[in-house]
Amino acid sequence: MYAEERQVFILGLARREGRVDAGALADQLNVSAETIRRDLTALERQGVLRRTHGGAIPIQRLGFDPVLVTRASTMVEEKTRIGKAAVNYLPAEGSILIDGGSTTAALAESIPEDRSLTVLTGALPTALSLAGNANLTVLMPGGAIRPRSMCLVGPWADRDLGEVCVDTAFIGTNGVSLERGLTTSDQSEAVTKQAMFKAARRIVLLCDHSKVGADDFFRFASLSQVDVLITDSGLDPDLAEDLKTVVPIVILT
Repeated sequence: MYAEERQVFILGLARREGRVDAGALADQLNVSAETIRRDLTALERQGVLRRTHGGAIPIQRLGFDPVLVTRASTMVEEKTRIGKAAVNYLPAEGSILIDGGSTTAALAESIPEDRSLTVLTGALPTALSLAGNANLTVLMPGGAIRPRSMCLVGPWADRDLGEVCVDTAFIGTNGVSLERGLTTSDQSEAVTKQAMFKAARRIVLLCDHSKVGADDFFRFASLSQVDVLITDSGLDPDLAEDLKTVVPIVILT
């Protein structure tokens, strides 16, 4: 296998699995650890991978925002675990905000049926999935529907969010890094997410490990604004330790 072929294989595996392990790659491809290190360095220079301790993670290309149905079919087990772990941060009663996205949708699916809450969400799929629960009061802001995420965004949504105060907001993101904070690909969505942060007493960020270390185009918050970050155990341990220097609570499921 030529170097170019190895690197295409490595990149594809990283994008499917969310990370690659250098030692496992060396064994799988029957090459030396030094060869794998050179391949990872080459891919990092191309801007498609970011090296981590013992391996690498894929870097999401700026402006690339997969449609909701695609996101919902990736990292399914990890997102389910994240959603179940987030249940521990639901108030016993009161109000919550649920952002759009497949990971926050996993939380919505895990809300206990006997929990009485007011749920504010701009995500149409989430609102529909919760509407049949008689113990929940489901509210939606105004706004324009963004087809790729099926979320309400824009001035009407921002205005309505500015009029409320919720106990806890469960936020999703396209990317999160120490350098850039929380990022997304759409400007209107970024502004609406900023309004969500202002509307909440506590912020719980939900994201699978492939989002950590990735940067998208529009920044909407800093990591220091996050109270709790819940991700999965696929996150590189060194990255987890780095996050703990900024976020008070980091949970790996």
